[in-house]
Amino acid sequence: MKYLRSITLGFLLMASLSAYAKIEIYINQVGFDSRGPKIAVIGTDAALPANTTFSLINVSNNKSAFSAPVGTSQKIDEWAPGRFFYQADFSTFNKDGKYKLTITIGDEKYTSDVFTIEDDALAKLTLSSIIHYYNKQRANTPQELEADSHITLFGSTKTVNLQGGWCDASGDISKYFSHLAYANFMSPQQIPLVTWSMESADEAIPGLLTKWGLKDSLENEAVYGADFIMRSLSPEGYFYETIFSYFSKNPNDRRVVGLRANSVTTDQYQAAFREGGGMAIAALARISRWKKNGDFTSQQYLDAAKRAFAHLLINNTKYDDDGKENIIDDYCALVAATELWISTNEPLYRDEARKRAENLTKRMSPQGYFISDDGNRPYWHASDAGMPIVALSRYLDKETELSYRNKALHTIKKALDYNLEVTHNVSNPFGYARQSFLYKGVLKDGFFIPHDNETGWWWQGEDARLGSLATAAIIGGRLVYPSPNGWGVKKPLATYASQQLSWILGCNPYSMCFMYGYGRNNVPYMHSMFGHGSERGGISNGITGKDGNGDGSGIDFKKEAEGNEWRWTEQWIPHAAWFLQAISAMAEPLK
Repeated sequence: MKYLRSITLGFLLMASLSAYAKIEIYINQVGFDSRGPKIAVIGTDAALPANTTFSLINVSNNKSAFSAPVGTSQKIDEWAPGRFFYQADFSTFNKDGKYKLTITIGDEKYTSDVFTIEDDALAKLTLSSIIHYYNKQRANTPQELEADSHITLFGSTKTVNLQGGWCDASGDISKYFSHLAYANFMSPQQIPLVTWSMESADEAIPGLLTKWGLKDSLENEAVYGADFIMRSLSPEGYFYETIFSYFSKNPNDRRVVGLRANSVTTDQYQAAFREGGGMAIAALARISRWKKNGDFTSQQYLDAAKRAFAHLLINNTKYDDDGKENIIDDYCALVAATELWISTNEPLYRDEARKRAENLTKRMSPQGYFISDDGNRPYWHASDAGMPIVALSRYLDKETELSYRNKALHTIKKALDYNLEVTHNVSNPFGYARQSFLYKGVLKDGFFIPHDNETGWWWQGEDARLGSLATAAIIGGRLVYPSPNGWGVKKPLATYASQQLSWILGCNPYSMCFMYGYGRNNVPYMHSMFGHGSERGGISNGITGKDGNGDGSGIDFKKEAEGNEWRWTEQWIPHAAWFLQAISAMAEPLK
C-alpha cells in the first residue's frame, strides 16, 4: 500500500512538473534604459504557484541582484488558448550591468536571454548600427548610379536624374516617397520620413551623438537623403513619387511611376502631401536650418521646400488619388507648414499650420481615435499610427498662442488616453498597442491591422507602427502628462512606449528579435540585388494577425511562406526610422 501510495505521489509530482514544461521567458534581448520601465513576460501551460518570484542575476558574478513576485496571471486566448502569462516587472531596479532573469519552479530553473541595463541603453547600443543600416541601403553602386542618372518617366521618353536615396526594403530595391497612394488611407511615409527622422534625432540628442562619435555620420546620412529629395523635385514643383524597379535585375528597367496594386504602373507619379510630398517639404525645410551643404546649399533646400509647398497648396487634390484630402494630408501638411514656419517665421506657414492642426482636432472622435475621412472610417495605420500626435507635438514647438495650443494639447491628450484604453481593455501582458478599425462595416478593436483593407493585398508586420506609437507616447506625453522622473512622462505612457520597443527586440510570443544582428533570435538573412540584403541595425516587418483572417485576428509569424515570407521577415526603411525617433525621444534630456 505504501509502495502504491509512493508511486501515486510520484506520478502526481511528475504531472505537476510536466504542466510547467513549456515555461518560456519573453524578454527584450538587447537592453533597458535604467530610467525607464523594465518588464518581461513569463508564459506557462499551467498557473504558477502563489507567491512565485523571479530574480535578476548579474552575469558578471552570477549573483542575484533583485527579486520580486510575478504579477497576476493573464490570458490571451486569441493567441494561445489555455496558456497563462505573467509579467515580471523590475522597473524599480536601475543598476548598470548585464543581467539575465530567472524563475525556479520545483527543481527546474528557467533563464532568460542576457540583456543590458544602463542609461540610454537602446540609443547607445543601437544607433550606430541604424546609421550603418541606412548607409548600406544607399542606392550608390556603380550600376545604380549610372542607371539612375537617366530614369525614364512612365509614358514618355523624358529622362531625369534621380541618383541617390535608399532602397526601400531588403527585398525591394525600388525607391519610394510613398508606395500605397492608390489606397488613399494607407499611404506610408518612406524616404522623406527617414530623412526627417534623422533630423529629429540629431536635434533631440546632439550631446549624446557627439559623445558617442555619431553626430557627423548621422548628419551626413540625413544630408544624403535631402539631396535625393532635391533631385526628386520636378521643374513643375511636384515631387516624383516612385522609382520602381519592377523587381528586375537590370537597373535600366527602372521607371518613374505611379503605383497601383499588383505592380501596375501609371503616369500619375506626382506626390500629394500624403504621398510623401509633405514630409519631403518638412525634411528640406528642417535641414536648411543646419547651414550644412550637401550637393545643394542650405538656401537651395529652403527655396525648394517653399516652391513645393506653394505648388501643393494649389494642386494637392489633383494628385490625391480619390481627389479628396484626408487625415494623412493633414498631418503631413502640418509638419511641412510647421518646419517652414520655424525656418522663415512667415505668416503664410503659420496660418497653414494652424489650419491643419485644427483639421486634426476636428477629426477626433468622441471615443478618442481619429477619423480618416469625412465619414466614419477610424484612422489606423500599419506604419505611421503615431504621426498625428507627433505632428501636433512638433507644431507646438513653434506655436505660442494659448488658444491654439490648448486645442492641440486637448487633441493630443485625448488620442493618448485612447491609445492606453484600447490597448488595455483586454488582457494584454505584452502591452501590444491595439487599435480600432471598421471591418465589413462594423467597428472593431484588434491587436493587428485588418488584412482585408483598401490596398487589396498589402498587410505585413507592424514594427514601424509600434515605433511611431512609442514616439508619440513620449513626445506627446511630455506635453500633456509631464513627469519629473524617467523619460518625463507619467508611468502608464512610459510603460506603453517601452513595451512597444521591447516587443520589437524579443519580448513577443515568438522570442524573435526583429533588429538584425542583435539578441539571440533573428529572422533569416534576406538577399537582395546590388548587395542590399539584410543589414545589422535594420528592422524586419514582424508579427501579424493570423494568415487567412481578414480582420487581422489571431497571431502569425512565418520564416517561410512560399515567397510571401516577406510579410514577416523583410527589413523596411520606415521601421528603423520610427525606432530611431523613439529611442532619441527617450534619451532626450528633460527641459
